[in-house]
Amino acid sequence: MTEMLAISNPATGQLIQEMPIDDAAAVAAKVALARKAQSAWAAQPVENRMDCLRRFRDLLVERVDQLAATMTAETGKPITQARNEILATPARIDFFLDHGQSVLSDKQVFLEPGDSPETAQLKEVISQDPLGVIANISAWNYPYFVGSNVFVPALLTGNAVLYKPSEVAAMTGIAIATLLHEAGIPESVFIPIIGAGPTGAALLQEPLDGVFFTGSYGTGQKIAQAVAPQLIKVQLELGGKDPAYVCDDADVAAAAAGLADGAFYNNGQSCCGIERIYVHTAIYDAFLAAFLAQVKGFKLGDPTAEETYLGPLSRQAQLAVLAAQVADAVAQGATLRLGGQQVDRPGWYFAPTVLTEVTHDMAVMRAESFGPIIGIQRVADDDGAIALMNDTDYGLTAAVYSADRARAKTILGQVNSGTAYWNCCDRVSPRLPWSGRKHSGLGLTLSLAGIETFLQPRAWHWRRQF
Repeated sequence: MTEMLAISNPATGQLIQEMPIDDAAAVAAKVALARKAQSAWAAQPVENRMDCLRRFRDLLVERVDQLAATMTAETGKPITQARNEILATPARIDFFLDHGQSVLSDKQVFLEPGDSPETAQLKEVISQDPLGVIANISAWNYPYFVGSNVFVPALLTGNAVLYKPSEVAAMTGIAIATLLHEAGIPESVFIPIIGAGPTGAALLQEPLDGVFFTGSYGTGQKIAQAVAPQLIKVQLELGGKDPAYVCDDADVAAAAAGLADGAFYNNGQSCCGIERIYVHTAIYDAFLAAFLAQVKGFKLGDPTAEETYLGPLSRQAQLAVLAAQVADAVAQGATLRLGGQQVDRPGWYFAPTVLTEVTHDMAVMRAESFGPIIGIQRVADDDGAIALMNDTDYGLTAAVYSADRARAKTILGQVNSGTAYWNCCDRVSPRLPWSGRKHSGLGLTLSLAGIETFLQPRAWHWRRQF
């Protein structure tokens, strides 16, 4: 009997759908199918591949309401935020389409001095080949953003993709595959793989040319160990414990509004969401009052309602994680300013939570929370803030709010993070590389390098014979 994946609605806890799980045999068959199809896909003119991705982009806009409803049903993401994610994805696709051909084109890097390209005795050229067959093990919190950062440039550059959506967003994963196939991507070139951990483990045992994963540090470490014997490309986009520092010269109201949104958007379930805030003592009281007022104004409720800002957690197990962080903090002397407990209603709701008088002895300031919870700590000066921002195993993003750009740059230059923000946070651009340091990952997505990462160079030595 085929094992089934049960998909529940986080807003109600009720079963939505059951979906067949791919066992090891099914995974092996899909990998073999992709291997057989990849070379023909790579041999197509790049313009053909680009046309397919343009049609996919247009279908996202055309079907946005249906796609958003599916994502909200299975992840609990508020419908307005689901729609925003889908409608923002085409801009990322356009970046890849605008730059893909130039990245793929041959690069002449040397000519024998004094010669022309036509008559050179010696010419050196770099061309690019696709990696081949890659596994894209994607995330549930931003399935369109996170997924398209990988599978769009991978397909554009001629790779075949085994796409394993998170089991929390499997319906969305199938919807993505359906649209890509409708847009002209062959079904054997983009293949969804459905299941949880055991299915992912089976995929990693297959012969692959690259693994691209988004998720937790713990799972990323296991993936790296599992595929190490294959000596293939491994790219890991992992979590963060993203800090922000509010300087004494910051615009308090703007900082409070920006950081409240950065901490609680998507229910705090963002790898680059703000997870700890440090505030200069001179403005601490004013900032805290403004921040609490912002959070109290967030509407919690039915994620299908247009006015809802905070929906349920996407994973029921995270309720216990957040409750444990609150209990640990309070036991060590933290002050609970807001929330701190599960909401008494159907579904997996946790009240928006703000803790003060926190220290780095507390889990809420050290371990990834991935929920609607934030710790705010008072600091005496910039040096103290820098030391605390660096006191972490993670290194994804860091933000500084200040009226002085030079001051912010000096502070951020001393913080070990892949992304730096001045007077903003929780922002991603297709033009800039998205990378993490330390436990936040290996490799990168986005930017021109996020296209090159799906390619392997070939070095050509051309010597004319006379």
